[in-house]
Amino acid sequence: MYTLLKTEGKARRGTFTTVHGTVQTPAFMNVGTSAAIKGGISSIDLKNELHCQVELCNTYHLHLRPGDDVIRDLGGLHKFMNWDKPILTDSGGFQVFSLAGLRKIKEEGVYFQSHIDGKRIFMGPEESMRIQSNLASTIAMAFDECIANPAKRDYAEQSCARTVRWLKRCKAEMERLNSLSDTINPHQMLFGINQGCVFEDLRINHMKEIAELDLDGYAIGGLAVGEPTEDMYRIISVVEPFMPQNKPRYLMGVGTPSNIIEAVARGVDLFDCVMPSRNARHGHLFTWEGIRNLNNAKYIRDDKPIDETCDCPTCKNHSRAYVHHLLKANEMLGMRLAVMHNLHFYNTLMEKIRDALDNGTFEEFRSKYSELLRTRI
Repeated sequence: MYTLLKTEGKARRGTFTTVHGTVQTPAFMNVGTSAAIKGGISSIDLKNELHCQVELCNTYHLHLRPGDDVIRDLGGLHKFMNWDKPILTDSGGFQVFSLAGLRKIKEEGVYFQSHIDGKRIFMGPEESMRIQSNLASTIAMAFDECIANPAKRDYAEQSCARTVRWLKRCKAEMERLNSLSDTINPHQMLFGINQGCVFEDLRINHMKEIAELDLDGYAIGGLAVGEPTEDMYRIISVVEPFMPQNKPRYLMGVGTPSNIIEAVARGVDLFDCVMPSRNARHGHLFTWEGIRNLNNAKYIRDDKPIDETCDCPTCKNHSRAYVHHLLKANEMLGMRLAVMHNLHFYNTLMEKIRDALDNGTFEEFRSKYSELLRTRI
């Protein structure tokens, strides 16, 4: 259940209550694709040190390895990962369309080859729901068709219609699965996904259609896939008035700290992105002064923390010089320390956004940090 506590312009401050706990929104979901954050971060780190509220795992990857049946036999993802807070599972749709080779889209679903061993696999709405039910995540994402930008309007229109038909099948299958006596999480939620590329009328019509299904939440998908940032902001602004006020809104795969601030200003509640962990593993660290590239030679003798205002485990205990050395030496600890810092930064960013909304100072926060956090030091 989503409760809207207050607004500032379009920006929303709320709470999202689930069977695995209440999420303070706006919130960032930390991406643990294969039931782990890349960079050696454990669930214990996330909970105790990094202020993580929600973890995101991927249906496609976990279906292939270790297998959703294995995770079910072991009690579901929460038990498997030792994580007692909410988990959102991506439907697998994006990976089917971006990673899998030789895919064939049909009305029943998608036939494709595994990117691991080439094995032929079929996934449709019902299969995605069954896999996610086995994983027993808090929130399951509907199986949709995510098409690349730019796309031809005719195909985008057909894809939107197919995604609606698939969503209705997802809803029916999830209701069936949640009613079974042996389902691990009979309170599993379903979020629908808005598509339509950068065509405003397609986006609006699609949002209207899926809003009628009264789902647990709604996502905007198919953005941050190469289109200009201005197009992404335009589409969010166009779709937002048609998104239910009493349901959480999730912008998939976004993004930079600046993207998040700007999307909050346009009415978004939830975010996820691999950027903080991926960039960290390559030495790109987010700070309150801007982006710091720790690979630069100027850090060889720099004994200051990555960010002098940060209280993450890395900044409290290690210098720029040390993390720079570890990254240059390809030591695993370097990646771990860098990822810990970036995830802490993102989760702290969301805390500061929530505090600003609570205090009625979000626009002041936005004007100070939206541009600053994009700059390179």
